[in-house]
Amino acid sequence: MSSHGPTAPTSTYRLQMRPAGGLRDAADTASYLHRLGVGAVYTAPLLAAPGSTHGYDWTDPRRVCPDLGGEEARAALAARLRALGMGLVADIVPNHMSVALPEANAWWWEVLRDGPRAVHARCFDIDWERGPLELPVLPDDGDGGRTALSRLVLRGGHLELDGRRYPVAEGTVPHDGEADPEQVHRAQHYRLVSWRRSREAMSYRRFFDVSDLAALRVEDPWVFERVHREVLRWADAGEVTGLRVDHPDGLADPGGYLRRLRDRFGGWIAVEKILAPGEEAPASWPVEGTTGYDAAREVCGLFVDPRAEGPLTRLAEELGAPGDPRRVEEECKRRAATEVLAAETRRIASAVERAAAAEAGGEAGGADERGAGGRGPAEATVRAVAELLAAFPVYRTYLPEGLGRWAEAVRRARERVPEAAAELALIDRLVRGDPGGEAAVRIQQTSGMVTAKGVEDTAFYRATRFIALNEVGGDPAGFGVSVGAFHTAQARRETARPHGMTTLSTHDTKRSEDVRARLAVLTEIPEEFAAAVREWTVRRGLSEPSLNLLAWQTLVGAWPISAVRLREHLLKAAREAKAATSWTDPDPAFEEEVRAWPERVLSDRRITVGVQGLVSRIRPHGWSNALGQKLVQLAMPGVPDVYQGTELWDLSLVDPDNRRPVDFTAREVLLERLESGRRPPVDASGEAKMHVVRQALRLRRRRDLRGYLPLRAEGCAAGHAVAFARGPGLGAAAVATRLPVALEADGGWRDTVLPLPSGPGRWRDLLSGREVEAPAAGGLVAPRLSDLLADYPVALLERRE
Repeated sequence: MSSHGPTAPTSTYRLQMRPAGGLRDAADTASYLHRLGVGAVYTAPLLAAPGSTHGYDWTDPRRVCPDLGGEEARAALAARLRALGMGLVADIVPNHMSVALPEANAWWWEVLRDGPRAVHARCFDIDWERGPLELPVLPDDGDGGRTALSRLVLRGGHLELDGRRYPVAEGTVPHDGEADPEQVHRAQHYRLVSWRRSREAMSYRRFFDVSDLAALRVEDPWVFERVHREVLRWADAGEVTGLRVDHPDGLADPGGYLRRLRDRFGGWIAVEKILAPGEEAPASWPVEGTTGYDAAREVCGLFVDPRAEGPLTRLAEELGAPGDPRRVEEECKRRAATEVLAAETRRIASAVERAAAAEAGGEAGGADERGAGGRGPAEATVRAVAELLAAFPVYRTYLPEGLGRWAEAVRRARERVPEAAAELALIDRLVRGDPGGEAAVRIQQTSGMVTAKGVEDTAFYRATRFIALNEVGGDPAGFGVSVGAFHTAQARRETARPHGMTTLSTHDTKRSEDVRARLAVLTEIPEEFAAAVREWTVRRGLSEPSLNLLAWQTLVGAWPISAVRLREHLLKAAREAKAATSWTDPDPAFEEEVRAWPERVLSDRRITVGVQGLVSRIRPHGWSNALGQKLVQLAMPGVPDVYQGTELWDLSLVDPDNRRPVDFTAREVLLERLESGRRPPVDASGEAKMHVVRQALRLRRRRDLRGYLPLRAEGCAAGHAVAFARGPGLGAAAVATRLPVALEADGGWRDTVLPLPSGPGRWRDLLSGREVEAPAAGGLVAPRLSDLLADYPVALLERRE
């Protein structure tokens, strides 16, 4: 959107909505956030299912989750924010609903009971031609779920199995009440089947491979209205000023959906769209931008030394872990398409064969997992589809936009499997000829799923040579971002999407911004770190190489860390990697090794002394990186988001670790000290980070920061500075230190200066309070960085007349 589009918040602050009154807690926290400088509160989904810990498993579009406080608490929060002059950004989930407990979802219950005749059957992407709707819920010890099905009972007019209730259709229970539960089950519009069935064929589209989340058909205007009715009511009342749209890549027509949403909502919209390096969101989308994973990649990359790529690659390969992330990604995406999402791949193959038969004038018969003529899809077609899905250089295309990315995927697939050239040519012709057809739509919906499951949920836990790069929207093969590349990206952001969200930490990041900042220091001392890892591995190494390498980096990055937190993180990482164990096929012996590892390591004095010594030496440089990347993110183009609690040092790992409760009482105490004029030292308290966050957010709230001008330091240490000016008249500037270890080793800033934009008024650093002296003759203002950064490794300058 242009600068004349919807009013964007000056900043956002993400709050996870925890059960037991999360909305009331948010209202209590609002005053603190306003004083911190936050422009809008940004909440996790409010239409959550009872008991939900994250909100993306919602069941009822008509009401706020009662566990969060219900409608009364939501209205109270909206009123409190309005009184403070703050906005409210709501997270919405148009792609799917939870069907884990059928009785909790009235729409799903009705569909199970009444089948395709149900009023809400059109809400879900269900293939009724396959016959009864298959629900992969039965435990299966190799018997296809038959033992579990024998526990089915008929109670109170419903079928019940292991605590879950299922409806029965009218007329399917004998009047004499002497019904056989399995016989009644066979008369329903659904079938309870083995959980393993979900890997073979599915009657309904899911969110990725999560069978408890059924996909919605919001491309249907009738469905759109019912899904969004409550949220749009809040917006019409002025109680919601922005929307964060979850997972638009799963929709049949993301562009069409967003245009319909824009017609109904005039506020700020950010979409959870993961962009590959060099990719931009479709220009036709009437939104302000993405949720900012691309910004995190650009900012964090500034603090990574690319010279470490060689040493860290050699370490990984020496220990038996892969050194080439791209090869791992390719393998994992192929596995996702052929195994994890095999049901979706076969459904696409069938759609391709039906479309080909229709084109040739043949009959398109059979169920959706079958090809033309009622047979299963040819294995050659299935393989071609799988290779195509694994070959996309981006999460998905949006045909006819993105045709170049589509052509690249087809070319890659042909190179990888030349024997599938004929099938790929057929798919290419069909999709180009009918971009809105079933085959084209399902390929586009599924390619993002394959990338997410193959890369984020698998490869990022296998290609572990440097885990700070293995982030949502990250590029493990892209070792660092140059200052020039960063400036180019920000100039483009300012021109194309100046009001898109930027972020460093979210509820989905694999590790927090401050963990990544500390790990970035290791790229300045790669040989020293490699030597330590070799020694530690000999003493207490894990048997699986990729996890072993991840574990040592995690220990250093999150130190000090409890055995419990470390254990849970490593178990999740091991299962996601699917190398020695997995969620669906666990290896008890290996998992016991992983469970025991944290206590074995933390009780080994030689290792703990070594880890503590290394961390003590790099910690100050990690703080420098953390302050630098935070200031850059807060001051650069876009709407900066602060994830809950990260205004202080935060060494959280992947969820659920990063969704722990935040101590806002302690933060209010520190904020009061800052409000009294305190300029804290950079120490373990994290107060210096809050100081940076507060000053940057308050500057954004009071000053127009349109415009972007790179500032170039001059002198022997110029490469260690990243700086830019913002605002009409360029009256604000941000300066950050990068690669601090090498800077210190080279003797510091010495003669390095930073020329600032000319103009009336005097520059003042909002962090140190220091004023920049202008030359006596009124010439160019170029302060020495040794003076400007004497108190903090960052400076936030404002020019005042």
